[in-house]
Amino acid sequence: MTRQALKMNANSNAQRTYSSRSLHGKVVHELGRRIVSGQLRENEILPNEAELGTEFEVSRTALREGIKVLTAKGLLVSRTRTGTRVRPRLEWNMLDPDIMAWRMESSKGSNFQQDLIEFRRATEPMAASLAAIRATDAQLAAMTKELERLAAAAPDVLAMVDPDMRFHRAILEASGNELLASLSSSMETTLATSVPQCEPEKMFDAVRAHRAVLDAICARDSVAASEAMFALLDGAIEWNQQNS
Repeated sequence: MTRQALKMNANSNAQRTYSSRSLHGKVVHELGRRIVSGQLRENEILPNEAELGTEFEVSRTALREGIKVLTAKGLLVSRTRTGTRVRPRLEWNMLDPDIMAWRMESSKGSNFQQDLIEFRRATEPMAASLAAIRATDAQLAAMTKELERLAAAAPDVLAMVDPDMRFHRAILEASGNELLASLSSSMETTLATSVPQCEPEKMFDAVRAHRAVLDAICARDSVAASEAMFALLDGAIEWNQQNS
């Protein structure tokens, strides 16, 4: 199976992105992709409503609803006299699940992968460390359940996507830090859209790496939990580099 097929299949497991079924959802995704890919540049003024409505074959109401959504994501800003323009990249909500997914799809995907790896290294080891201190028995049981599902699914990469996402989400939530826990939806989207095409034996390595994280959390060893998460992420970096 190709890498693109893996991404498309895995992405069906992520339900965190904005629905594209409605007419204004169609506007959200098409304009969003154009902005994130650079087809519509920073500070560029969008065509007027009549032109966009004709291009997308939607009403002005649907178009305006779509623009409202993109404005909330930080991609657009509207002014009465100057119209609607693309905001500078540094003003975008980069943790928005849609923006993360669009970055994965765009030609800037390689840059995004590096950004994502650095972001995960900055957050997930801390979450694992806090989870070792704060996780409840119920949360430990949830992590254990997802690890068992992960192990049972190996070496099927696609079957491992869901338990992998749920395992990492459980750790973020068990950190007891609401800011870290709020990252779970964004993290799930990126995990689902960046499934690596690995050799089967690598999947068993992944299970062992996840097990080391859980063992440290269950042992209430915050230092070991952080180190194990760093090791897990380093393994993910290596797999992505080998299969990019």
